[in-house]
Amino acid sequence: MVRRLIYLVPVVWVVVSLVFFLIHLVPGDPVVQMLGEGATGSDIATLRHAYGLDAPLSQQYLHYWEQVLHGDLGRSFRLNDSVTHLILQRYPYTLELTLCSLIVALLLAVPAGVASALHRARWQDKVLGFVSLLGLSFPNFALGPILILIVSIKLGWLPVSGAGTGSSFLLHLILPAITMGSGLAAILTRMVRTSMLEEMGQDYIRTARAKGLTENAVVYRHALRNAMVPVLTVVGLQFGSLLSGAIVTETIFSWPGIGRLTITAIYNRDYALVQGCILAVGLTYILVNLLTDVLYTIANPRMQG
Repeated sequence: MVRRLIYLVPVVWVVVSLVFFLIHLVPGDPVVQMLGEGATGSDIATLRHAYGLDAPLSQQYLHYWEQVLHGDLGRSFRLNDSVTHLILQRYPYTLELTLCSLIVALLLAVPAGVASALHRARWQDKVLGFVSLLGLSFPNFALGPILILIVSIKLGWLPVSGAGTGSSFLLHLILPAITMGSGLAAILTRMVRTSMLEEMGQDYIRTARAKGLTENAVVYRHALRNAMVPVLTVVGLQFGSLLSGAIVTETIFSWPGIGRLTITAIYNRDYALVQGCILAVGLTYILVNLLTDVLYTIANPRMQG
């Protein structure tokens, strides 16, 4: 696991470095954006010096990583606040949305995948296969507005946007979580089905049945536990996709998470804030992959060796 962490550190370095150099190549001056077109040359030069933007690009890059290694992600040009403080404010919202989306995906995919495998080639399997294909064909930016129009505007069941406060928080969370989780549910359903079909044909399943175990015990206690091992691989890999997908979903539902913050930072060419957001997402992805490795051994103790 330590070796895996060492391998993933260069990945974060490459991603953040690419973001650093690419965003500096985007046309436009963030200082001019902040001060407006009527700003004097001296005001622009003073502010550019204050943020270190008058230094050579290579020097800015080295200074940025020096700050990161000291736990300082810099200061937002536009919001005039610490990048670390801004991320810590928004990050919990994105993490809650991503985890709830993952829960929605698993709640939909596991029962559907098991049912599809147990009714292989029957009408139940065909219907679930069609629904899975439909889920894969519907991107977040299409499903989100449809849910808003039907569930929120026409039926008035759930809030349209925002995060809400107190008891209304969960109501605001439902539609974004369904929007993000439905696509992953479609992928996981096919994965659970395939894995279950493979496990149900193993010798230990026939042995369990010969010992007189009930069908539910055979399916859920033995087959499903081992079938979830490859599914956990997909869940770990797709968690990063959920985080990146949160950018679209948070924009649609005006969810105050790190994805929406990233879009705002890119629009404002807020270099430090964009880099901080990307770094936060990259570190989260690494931690999730390490957690996935731990879950492997819990789901299947044979993998401990």
